[in-house]
Amino acid sequence: MTRVLVVDDEPQLVRALVINLKARKYEVDAAHDGAGALAAAAAHPPDVVVLDLGLPDMDGTDVIRGLRGWTRVPIIVLSARHASGEKVDALDAGADDYVTKPFGMDELLARLRAAVRRAEPLPADAVDAVLTTASFTVDLAAKKVHRQGTDIRLTPTEWHLLEVLVRNAGRLVGQKQLLQEVWGPAYRTETNYLRVYMAQLRRKLEDDPSHPRHFLTEAGMGYRFEP
Repeated sequence: MTRVLVVDDEPQLVRALVINLKARKYEVDAAHDGAGALAAAAAHPPDVVVLDLGLPDMDGTDVIRGLRGWTRVPIIVLSARHASGEKVDALDAGADDYVTKPFGMDELLARLRAAVRRAEPLPADAVDAVLTTASFTVDLAAKKVHRQGTDIRLTPTEWHLLEVLVRNAGRLVGQKQLLQEVWGPAYRTETNYLRVYMAQLRRKLEDDPSHPRHFLTEAGMGYRFEP
């Protein structure tokens, strides 16, 4: 059974989410502040987190960073904040998706299912599960990246972006396709997300991030991964 941790300081919203999730056979834990969320996640590790940013004791981005210190669990931000900069901050901290309030329950549940699917490991016999470049190795089945003998820590969003590019190695992947596959259809115009995350991948994996060899930009069109 999939365990969901719901973190929000609005009792009515938490109650509605718990009822809807339990009706669909999810196991649900709830917390009303950041400290409670971190404690609940440590005590009963969730399969996915639904997190409000406006918590009474700390900002939700701090909760994301706290979780990312030890887990790659998918995190869906649920917030009334609409500013693009705040969305980027949450995603940059390690969130996987961002849903603005008010929201439709069906949309949230669909995003939750998608986040859980993306987090599932590939079958052990997956074809071409390991890709090796001159600089690093990507193990798709294990969801790991090695560089110079060291595991490179990627956020879930960085990993999803890398995975899409690696699976399309040598081919141009359009901006809209990347945004839809990694963040969802509501983000097909948020090209600034791509710039932020591509810069992070280059910084972590390229020998010379300012002159990338593997993560190439096709101006105005998209990105290409060259092994």
